[in-house]
Amino acid sequence: QVQLVESGGGLVHPGGSLRLACTASGSDINQYAMGWYRLARGKERELIATITVNDFAAYVDSVQGRFTISRDNAKNTVYLQMTSLQADDTAVYYCNAPIRDGTIYSWGQGTQVTVSL
Repeated sequence: QVQLVESGGGLVHPGGSLRLACTASGSDINQYAMGWYRLARGKERELIATITVNDFAAYVDSVQGRFTISRDNAKNTVYLQMTSLQADDTAVYYCNAPIRDGTIYSWGQGTQVTVSL
């Protein structure tokens, strides 16, 4: 059974930084494009960053220039480096492999990021 485990979230002040990690067990995620999603209260889950198998990255406008997605194939892990965090970044963050009609894997538990004074 494939399991995605997200980690690295926490409470941070505005302007702060966090590095999230997503590790997969039971599957080689290196064969797929991977993405980071976030689910904020009262909103739908949003895909915010993607990385292809060739390490091409793309971002939504709201995180462009502040977040960086990367992957370590040897560790079967995807990262999200987040800087200049804002209150609007508060959400539960998930990783998954995006496809046209959804995602390849079931959702993990996610990791909570809270940006507050």
